[in-house]
Amino acid sequence: MSNAREQTLASVFAALGDATRLALVSRLLVAGALSASTLAQGQAISRQAITKHLQVLESAELVVRERHGKEVLYALDPRHIAEAQAFLNAISAGWDRALGRLQSLVEAH
Repeated sequence: MSNAREQTLASVFAALGDATRLALVSRLLVAGALSASTLAQGQAISRQAITKHLQVLESAELVVRERHGKEVLYALDPRHIAEAQAFLNAISAGWDRALGRLQSLVEAH
């Protein structure tokens, strides 16, 4: 794995490692593009705090910011999510192979 890819994955997992940011990503997944004000509705934190979390997600290239007149909307950018998913799938496949080998050894004895 290249150092750039490792840095990208580390950034993605760090950004998603926060419960608030994970909730924001989930909400954007369901609702599509939303403003920071809309995302802050019903949250226990301020709109400013939501904006800071969105900046972390944007820095990790998990969301994109789009200006529509005076309103700024945030939407998911799936590129790095797909990369993280591929990484996790590779780990899962490795575990499946290891468990298959273990099962073969146990059955052989």
